[in-house]
Amino acid sequence: MHMMMLSRYATLQLVLWTTIACVLLGYLVSAYWYFGLIVLGPLALVGIHDLIQKPRAILRNYPIIGHLRFLLEHIRPEIRQYIIEDDRDPVPFSREQRNLVYRRAKNVQDVHPFGTVANVGGPGYGWIDHSMQPLHLTYHDFRVTIGGKDCKQPYEASILNISGTSFGAVSANAIMALNWGAKLGEFAHNTGEGSISPYHRKYGGDLIWQIATGYFGARTADGRLDPEKFAKQAADPQVKMIEVKLSQGAKPGHGGVLPKAKISAEIAATRGIEMGRDCISPPSHPEFSTPLEYCAFIGRLRELSGGKPVGTKLAIGQKHEFMALVKAMLKTGIKPDFIVVDGGEGGTGAAPMELSDHMGAPLVEALSFVRNVLVGAGLRDDIKIGASGKIVSAYDMVRTFALGADFVMAARGFMFAVGCIQSRSCHSNKCPTGVATQDKSRQSALVVEDKAPRVASFHKNTLRALAEVLGAAGVTHPQDLTPDHLHIRHQNGAVIRGDEAYPPLAEESLLRGKARPDLQIEWDMAQAETFAPKRRRAA
Repeated sequence: MHMMMLSRYATLQLVLWTTIACVLLGYLVSAYWYFGLIVLGPLALVGIHDLIQKPRAILRNYPIIGHLRFLLEHIRPEIRQYIIEDDRDPVPFSREQRNLVYRRAKNVQDVHPFGTVANVGGPGYGWIDHSMQPLHLTYHDFRVTIGGKDCKQPYEASILNISGTSFGAVSANAIMALNWGAKLGEFAHNTGEGSISPYHRKYGGDLIWQIATGYFGARTADGRLDPEKFAKQAADPQVKMIEVKLSQGAKPGHGGVLPKAKISAEIAATRGIEMGRDCISPPSHPEFSTPLEYCAFIGRLRELSGGKPVGTKLAIGQKHEFMALVKAMLKTGIKPDFIVVDGGEGGTGAAPMELSDHMGAPLVEALSFVRNVLVGAGLRDDIKIGASGKIVSAYDMVRTFALGADFVMAARGFMFAVGCIQSRSCHSNKCPTGVATQDKSRQSALVVEDKAPRVASFHKNTLRALAEVLGAAGVTHPQDLTPDHLHIRHQNGAVIRGDEAYPPLAEESLLRGKARPDLQIEWDMAQAETFAPKRRRAA
């Protein structure tokens, strides 16, 4: 498809030269030469308008294809809905989900006409119980305090923030639009593992600095953590929290690779790497290899950062390994201030198909598991839980809060807000809207001044919708939601309540040996000194 797309400059020149040629030819062969000007002149004017307009990046890069796309949008009931794509086909986000983000980002009415199109009687359908005494909430800026007893600089975080968006994977213009939007909306922007770029800093939005296995922005020449570089970066008042990424849902157990051809001088300086060589992140952290060493690393970063909140992002795989981390927390007394659970449906610019499709637990199962382990170990009150994985609507948020999350992180939803159309060309450096590309011409189509307010508006309008849902449920804050608010229709047609589908554990039940058997067995296998289990499962 990209081979067929003409750049905006080539398209404009084609239209202009065609117009001039047709007018000259008409003048030479006919007295009615001006008909060519009447027909093609408006096309030239449209081309010039597309080049200088700011709201629609797709038209700035691809005027002809862009107009065709918008034409199909208008006639979609006849063309797209029945022939190309249904509103609810998830690829990975349905058109219904994307349009919801677009409308909220543009402050356009987002009501749902003529009733739901969801298959309410079908398997997997979920809903939230409403109350016969609904509330009218006059506020929507819900906050959560992140920072345990060892944290000296706790952070009052919004319950909806931007998940990891690395400079290199995402364009400079997209980074600036996202961070400026975070500044306008007073919420946080996760840097992703590519470290803090000048574009993350330009507008001063709150940052969550992600530290992954490559330690970009704070690394030695041999790829270890440089304490002085880390302390200097972490001291920046813009950095509110530190997130140690152990794994991500889209490609758990896989280190990142940035080919040398894509490494610019800016990216090299931001990451602290050499140009002319592929940038390869190891699959695991060089600084620790056991649960006890992990806890020591968390404590070390908290001290180097001056007591800022330090947490962890991970996908859930072998359950006894996460339980080993929890046992190490109990043994050392060193605990992360937060844990972000990344579901297997999480996104990334590029991932091997097998890892993306079949590795890592989905968010609802992973989140319920993490909550239960922390409750069963008596640590739930000390550690805040974040959640990420295909969260774009207020219902997505309500579901995660009911299952134990304190806040949520979203990347792709906010990328839609800055213009992403889900072309799924993130890995090719040919993103048609300038979001996921380092091509200067392509990314210049994304106008920061136009997109930043959309980021803030999407955040504000989504939280307003959340407030409406909470009020309808008769509660005043997301933390008032419990699993029994959630209902899910099973494959066999039976309705299962959330606390039945994802049964919660009793406080400290794992410590007392009173948890349900499947979790107690895993807990007894885990050990703080190593990630290996005490004994192997029977074949």
